[in-house]
Amino acid sequence: MDLEEFDKFAEELRSSDDVQSKSLSAEQALKHVDSQWYVDTSRRARWMDLLGDYAGSEPFVIDGESLLQLVLDDPLLAIARQNEPSFQILHAIHSLERILNDFTTRSAVFDIVFWEENKHLTLQTGSSQFVFASRTLARRLLFKHLHKLEFRVHTFESLSDPKWLEYCFMTKPMFVMMNDGGLLETKDIDSLAAERILCQRVFLLDLLASGIAVTLLRGAEFRDSRISSFVYESQRESLAKGPSVSDAHSASLKALDEAAFDARTSQTQLLCTPRSQEMITIEASLTKLAKVYLSSDSNANHELLFIFIAHCLLLKTLTPHERARRVEAISPKLVKMLTQSFLPRAFFAAEDVITSLNPDIDVDGRVFIALLCFLVRNDGKQLRDLVGSVISQSVEAIWADLKLRSPNFSTLASQISSLSTKLQVSSTSKPVKLLPFSNPVFDAELSVVHVAAEDEDESDDEDESTPSHFSLGTLFADTQHWHNHRKAILPKHLGGEDARPTDERQRQRKLRSDQRFMKNLQNQAGTLTGASGAALEQIKIPPVGSRVAQPVTKQKPSQAPKVKAGKAKPLSKAEEIRKQNTDKKTQKQGADSVQWWVGRLAELGKLSVSTQAQNVQTLYRNPRSREPALAAEIRLYQIHLLLSLWIDEQGRESATTRDKYTVAIMRIVKEAIEIGHATSEVVKCLTSVLISLGLSDYLEAVGSSADLKDEQRLSFKFIKLLKSKTKAPLHEFMHIQEHPITWQLRLFGEFMDRSMDSQEDKRVAFKPDAWQREVLDCVDQNVSLLVVAPTSAGKTFISYYAMEKVLRDSDNGILVYVAPTKALVAQIAAEVYARFSKDLNGRNCWAIHTRDYRVHDPQNCQILITVPEILATMILSPPLAKLWTPRIKRIILDEIHSIGQQEGGAVWEQILLLAPCPIIGLSATVGSPELFNKWLQSVQETRGFKHRFIHHPHRYSHLRKFFYALQYEPRDTFQGLDSYRSTERLRFLHPVTTLSFGTRSLPPDLSLEASDTLALYEALMSCRDVISSDLGSLEPGRYFPSNRLLQQIDVINYEADLKAVLSTLIATSDPRDKSSPLSRVIHSLEDSRLSSLSSDALNAKPDRLLYRRNLIRLVCDLHAQNDLPAILFSFDRTDCEIMAQDLLEALQQKEGRWRSTSAEHKRKMAEWENWLARAKDRERQAEKAKKVKKDPDAPDSMDTTERSWQSSFDPEDPEPQFSFAGQHTSYSKSDLNDDIRGMSRWNSAPEWALQCLRRGIAVHHAGMNKRYRTLVESLFRQGFLRVVIATGTLALGINAPAKTSVFCGDSPFLTALMYRQCAGRAGRRGFDLLGKVVFYGLPMDRVQRLILSKLPSLGGNFPLTSTLSLRLFNLLEGSDYAPTAVQAVQGLMRLPHISFGSDAGRHQLLHHLRFSIDYLRRAHLLDDSGKPLNLFGIAAHLYYTEPSNLALVSLLRNGVLHKICAQSSMINAKKDFILLMCHLFGRRYLPKTYTTDENVALLIKKSPSMVLLPPLHKKARQVLNEHDQETLRVFVGYALTYGSQHHDKLGSDSQLPLSGPVVADNSGDDDTPFRTYLRDTSIPVTARSLFVANSGHGDEFQTVQELARTARQGLHLNEHAIPSFSHITAISGPSDSHFGLNAYLLDFYIHGQTAALSKANGIRRGDIWYLLQDFFLVLMTVRGVLEQLLERASKEAAVEDPDVDLDSGYGSFDPADTLDASEGATLSDFKRPKGVTDKDWRVYEVVNEALKEFDEKYRAMWA
Repeated sequence: MDLEEFDKFAEELRSSDDVQSKSLSAEQALKHVDSQWYVDTSRRARWMDLLGDYAGSEPFVIDGESLLQLVLDDPLLAIARQNEPSFQILHAIHSLERILNDFTTRSAVFDIVFWEENKHLTLQTGSSQFVFASRTLARRLLFKHLHKLEFRVHTFESLSDPKWLEYCFMTKPMFVMMNDGGLLETKDIDSLAAERILCQRVFLLDLLASGIAVTLLRGAEFRDSRISSFVYESQRESLAKGPSVSDAHSASLKALDEAAFDARTSQTQLLCTPRSQEMITIEASLTKLAKVYLSSDSNANHELLFIFIAHCLLLKTLTPHERARRVEAISPKLVKMLTQSFLPRAFFAAEDVITSLNPDIDVDGRVFIALLCFLVRNDGKQLRDLVGSVISQSVEAIWADLKLRSPNFSTLASQISSLSTKLQVSSTSKPVKLLPFSNPVFDAELSVVHVAAEDEDESDDEDESTPSHFSLGTLFADTQHWHNHRKAILPKHLGGEDARPTDERQRQRKLRSDQRFMKNLQNQAGTLTGASGAALEQIKIPPVGSRVAQPVTKQKPSQAPKVKAGKAKPLSKAEEIRKQNTDKKTQKQGADSVQWWVGRLAELGKLSVSTQAQNVQTLYRNPRSREPALAAEIRLYQIHLLLSLWIDEQGRESATTRDKYTVAIMRIVKEAIEIGHATSEVVKCLTSVLISLGLSDYLEAVGSSADLKDEQRLSFKFIKLLKSKTKAPLHEFMHIQEHPITWQLRLFGEFMDRSMDSQEDKRVAFKPDAWQREVLDCVDQNVSLLVVAPTSAGKTFISYYAMEKVLRDSDNGILVYVAPTKALVAQIAAEVYARFSKDLNGRNCWAIHTRDYRVHDPQNCQILITVPEILATMILSPPLAKLWTPRIKRIILDEIHSIGQQEGGAVWEQILLLAPCPIIGLSATVGSPELFNKWLQSVQETRGFKHRFIHHPHRYSHLRKFFYALQYEPRDTFQGLDSYRSTERLRFLHPVTTLSFGTRSLPPDLSLEASDTLALYEALMSCRDVISSDLGSLEPGRYFPSNRLLQQIDVINYEADLKAVLSTLIATSDPRDKSSPLSRVIHSLEDSRLSSLSSDALNAKPDRLLYRRNLIRLVCDLHAQNDLPAILFSFDRTDCEIMAQDLLEALQQKEGRWRSTSAEHKRKMAEWENWLARAKDRERQAEKAKKVKKDPDAPDSMDTTERSWQSSFDPEDPEPQFSFAGQHTSYSKSDLNDDIRGMSRWNSAPEWALQCLRRGIAVHHAGMNKRYRTLVESLFRQGFLRVVIATGTLALGINAPAKTSVFCGDSPFLTALMYRQCAGRAGRRGFDLLGKVVFYGLPMDRVQRLILSKLPSLGGNFPLTSTLSLRLFNLLEGSDYAPTAVQAVQGLMRLPHISFGSDAGRHQLLHHLRFSIDYLRRAHLLDDSGKPLNLFGIAAHLYYTEPSNLALVSLLRNGVLHKICAQSSMINAKKDFILLMCHLFGRRYLPKTYTTDENVALLIKKSPSMVLLPPLHKKARQVLNEHDQETLRVFVGYALTYGSQHHDKLGSDSQLPLSGPVVADNSGDDDTPFRTYLRDTSIPVTARSLFVANSGHGDEFQTVQELARTARQGLHLNEHAIPSFSHITAISGPSDSHFGLNAYLLDFYIHGQTAALSKANGIRRGDIWYLLQDFFLVLMTVRGVLEQLLERASKEAAVEDPDVDLDSGYGSFDPADTLDASEGATLSDFKRPKGVTDKDWRVYEVVNEALKEFDEKYRAMWA
């Protein structure tokens, strides 16, 4: 839901020209559509990971025409080239399968759909006859080939085709992936180019208006497991095209159809006839083809036709190797004859025959030309002697059938002046020689790679020819901070330097800071553990070194120790005394408790029964209430009160009243039974209750009073329920009116026992389920774990048990807890602080380390809580590898599914690959977890750790779904919470009703509550006449045990059996048939009010104004139904803020009106003002009271009424009826004022946000400052805040227990994964037995899709990038080959598969690694023994930006930065430096249509932004292009080497990616002269695919992308693992690339206006801060590394600097958190070292000044 009106600026830019009455040409209409609609749509588009962040496993559609355009427009493909008679369909088929394979290997779920009206872009209708004919035949052949693959291929006429509408209803595609038609270029010289693009654009427009999203196929990025592209969200409202545009569109379609018809009819006479159902031979097909061709041309060339037929017959016998060839040289006259006359007619004829008869006809233009040349050269010889008897007989038979004269090839030869006698075939590229390299660790692993190396002299010469900058070639030592070289990595206790000395003022400041932090931590810990205002109950763990050594006896942890039978061991005298004292203490405590209880009963007896029932709940706060005897009696008293109330209620016999009281009473009965204090009195009372309620079947659970000793009588008289003699119930109305099982299913489901084989276990303080005990065993046995269990299942304890184990086992071992977000890091740290205490003699038990801040010493603690980027950096830190990394005993990876994310997923993978210890992976949302676990197990076992996978699929608490029906008008307007009545818009969604969406299978996690199962059973029974399944066995009374209360496990089994019946219905029912059994079941379960609405009304996206106006009613409805606290999820930060402000404004307005009209308020104000007026009188009385001598025994005479409400009254405070703040919480108004003052001391939140806090409303997203977010989390846990509006920041494990999760508005980021994470916040274990999920402002079909969605499988990355390889060498060298470092590297290289998303095996990985090393050597980042060189710092510290980090290294090494910075003007130098950095880092694309000259000119006119990034510096482009060529040479060498050395293993390259091997028909002659000629003249390839060689390409590659995409089968080349800069050097502009580069960073540097970035640059307001922060940190890193380089370049630099500070090797700077603490934090006191050249120093000055200028604008933005 776009609440910020992001498109408002685009509307302002739209032309106001009235074209409605004008007659428009296609070009004019296209321009109008683009300017009025498509440019705006492009601006709103989001670049997204289509699978991981958007669709997941939801079905989508690939537009078949766009797919074929992608294939046919490939510049490498030799089809439809002007003046070249090539038609290489084998290459096209390979390209088609390669593209589709890119989707299938990423587990995409899609169909291929063709719309007939869209064919003209594929055919290039209006172009030359040869191009049109070639693409027509290619389109037909590729379409035919698609039907051979295992894809569903559909064809429709248009979007209005009823079959398409039916397909949408049945399949529900989430989006269509297609091309937008591109731009009208000046090079489009044919007359119908504008018509083609206009039709495509209008089609895309209509598709969005129909409610289906669109993503762009052309320009999509396939990277690792991700497919990224621009997403255009559906609009469901049609653009008012007007008659002029509609007329132009219709005219364009007509013109295109006519042009296509004319082109075909001018060449052929035969139109398409219905496809024959009979099988037809190839000979018959070719005979038909020849007849069609002959009928089209009275002057047909019979010789060419003869050769064409022969080549078609020959192709089925040829191998891909024989078809890999370049086009033979022929005269221009023959080329003209072929392309302008013969081939167009032949292609049209072939297409007609394929369409009508569906034969397997193959065409190859280059084989055809080769055969032509071969026959002409050998004229006079018999055909059978040249091509074999089988082929010659077939050709001659066809020729005889045509009754044509024998071909005379001499006549053809006489028409040609010259023919090439020999085809020149270039030899294959020679494998590159590698630079010398030897390393003791890598040599052993790389021994399987056999590649020649250059001589030392050759490599030395190359090194000497390279220019030198920043002391190039000196060794690098990674011991300093990434953003500040003056901070050391190692602390003093691990061998580092001393910390910087501090003065008294600094020490006092740090002390105050620490005190404030610990106070906040204490408060946060209290809210997490429920100990707010009380002392924390920490576990005191003694240091291991202080314990007396004792022998340890091992036993199975999950079993109790065995006790020998026989006499008990006699107690010693001391033990007897201790036992007697304990018994006396227990007796006294029991007596005191009874006395306390009797006193409470006396107090309660003075109140009414209803008041007693309310007040008795408060007794549970007293610790005495937890004593078994007292706990049982208090519950009996509660039952007594409820029964009394029921008897006295007016409508006591009604079903509603009976349901209310039976549930309330049975909840307490169940609790009383579970206490286990079964005295005869307790059993007697509970028995009478069960009999009265009609639940006597469950008396066995209570027990028999005859078997119990009457220990104690009740302190009150329990209500009489049974007749004295007969024991019959006194009150018949209490008896339930249905079977007890049915009653439980209908009403008692959320109160059932949830345990799953729970048993006592001394290791934990609760009864763990079976799967939890298995987890405990694994932790005890030091086994690696992957635990997948839904939110609320009970995973939390695992982490803390593992922590306690590490703390108890040693004083030196470390456990690292990795959380995906900083918010979760802070929460876990607070909980660790609350749970554990250990005296480590000055060291800390725990520490925090994130990219922004550190708490305590991360390297000198036992529990480190951090984020993945930090841990990966620490594991790869050489100084830490010696002393710190070996101490790690366990790594916990919470939310481990984050490994599949587009951003940062590779870091998680690196941690798993390099972890020096067992890991524990935790997640609730892993799709296909078995696949991920298989890879993870191989990684762990390779490192020598046992591994276990534990999957628990059941939630502890159910989630009940509701749809907020905005379609209904509320009865009343909102006047205040005290008078508010529910709108009844919250409508229940039975999970089964979502099947009306049309799914054909049930998602595995679609769960049913007990009441849902009963409703489903009843719905099935209502249709039993048409259901074949046996439903009798599912009758609840027969299915469930009748002698005990039901448990959750019983319902789970019942649910499974019901789903089996339901699955059968789904498989056998037609969702279009409203009378089908499934439709009838769904209809019977639907909410009556929702079913009365039309599907159009339910599926409409709500109006923005309606959405905002009704937010207050939504929250009030939740309040009225006691469903607060709630989290309202919206996935746009700005929308969150707008929603909060809307709620605030609604409350303030109504409160203002109430205050102006309320007599009560006016009276209260008058009293308060009168009280204020008497202030001086009170002061005088107080002075007099001080002078009077006071009697210490006299009561306080101060007027307490004067100190009552007036003294704390503030007229500005919100009234309770206009506030959602919790009224029954220990958190007070003064506490809030203190917290707000404390927060504003450091960084202020907006005033509206503070006003929201006072009314119990808050916003939580990553853009709000950390202290505000922490306060919000704390207040939400304490119950003061009851409405939090959040993005996904509260979805990842944050302890924010809510009763309700609300999804507010649709978003492309609301995925299957995000839905489950956010919904899981409701009904957390220990807080609620039932959670509620509400959908507000979403179309019903979107809601149904979410509920029925399946989690996508996790995607992997290729982690062994060039930068990681470089960091591994740094790890080894810098740690002096520490054992931990060596083991990490060896383990990595010995994995069978390095990534769970890659098929590359170990040998290929090692080859890739060896050539990566060669690349690093040539980039001067490694020496010949693997030692990192100076520019390593840039590459390593910016590892997450690869390949941009390596591009910056290349520019530094070649002096490009020096040239830019050497300009005389500092202003120009800074601007050019920032421009260069913008090309390398923070790159954001703009859709092509947004970067047209007209649109950019319009944007510039209305905004200070330039929008489109200017071109890259000429010298920089030159250097990077040269670097790319060198990189290409290295990795082509890799491909050639691996291909040649493993040729036997790889086999012949004759296998297509999807359809398998291309098998030649060898039934004919194999060794014919022509076949021999083909083999002799074919292109020899080693690395290139033979199918691509079909278009004449050998082992010469132009780009890394071409190498990766056209390599032979078996070579797994990941183009993104090869450091190519082609995307950086590409010319940014409308005509030379699919997307332009956004100039937002340069624009901000120039003008500093965030509003302009949002309007002109199209950056959403909520994203601006983060994008700028990322770029700012890059600049900080660059400056820090330059400082380090300059110091190393200085011959007089000190070896040791006393001014070093403790750090851990990664950046620690967050402007949002440190502004006021250190004003001007980016100011550097770095002084020019001696010996540094002027040029080097100038580079530093420019970088430093540019950073400071950017920082000034950056701070001004968020200050």
